[in-house]
Amino acid sequence: MREYSPDLTPHWKRPKAVPEVPADPDLVVEVAGTDFCGAVVACEAGTVTLEDRFGKRRVFPLEPRGFLLDGAVVTLTRPSRAPAAPARTASGSIAVPGARARVARAGRIYVEGRHDAELVERVWGDDLRIEGVVVEYLEGVDDLAAVVAEFAPGPDARLGVLVDHLVPGSKESRIAASVSGPDVLVVGHPYVDVWQAVKPSALGIGAWPEVPRGQDWKTGVCRALGWPENTGAAWQHILSRVTSYRDLEPTLLGRVEELIDFVTGSGEA
Repeated sequence: MREYSPDLTPHWKRPKAVPEVPADPDLVVEVAGTDFCGAVVACEAGTVTLEDRFGKRRVFPLEPRGFLLDGAVVTLTRPSRAPAAPARTASGSIAVPGARARVARAGRIYVEGRHDAELVERVWGDDLRIEGVVVEYLEGVDDLAAVVAEFAPGPDARLGVLVDHLVPGSKESRIAASVSGPDVLVVGHPYVDVWQAVKPSALGIGAWPEVPRGQDWKTGVCRALGWPENTGAAWQHILSRVTSYRDLEPTLLGRVEELIDFVTGSGEA
């Protein structure tokens, strides 16, 4: 039998007990000994993942006295047991387990290119299938007027269009104005390419690089970031880092949600 050995350390030299706090989602703490402060986004396998106000995430061990809460030292513990939150889709909508895809509506959403379509599918795919909305890509908007005329939109077959670089005075803005109507909604984002709608923080970069005029934008981005000049492979890397709506810029999020509401009629009063 192991012999008991009392702790003879004077009480004033013993470390003071600190509160134990469950690492529940959205709890904001500071990591002791660093200047990193963030909200809890995950806690598993003896670690906690924090996200700061810039969207940067870091993983830290759940060590005793390892964090500060409102300036006071605490020990984070595993999250408290609570009723499970509803599962959500990548777009943030409440998931509907076992829901079958709805028969496709007559209405459609058109986007400019394949990358736009893949990004929309990545984040809103589950919602679109439940709503029965099909997304197709145009390979540019120069012929949008002819596409809209052939589609023949109406109250029961609305058409929504997402356009890249839709800024005042641009060619895209003039084309959008020429086809817009009660059953056609054209919206867009300000980016040269939909790549920029992915937050730099999701890719671990500080910002999207500036590419000189006259240079292919995607190739210029690959060069500036030191990536191989294979834009297809670069896009697959970018797309792989998008796991939910949190990885996209609000300027794209709002426009896609607006199109879905328009085509389904859910935005009507």
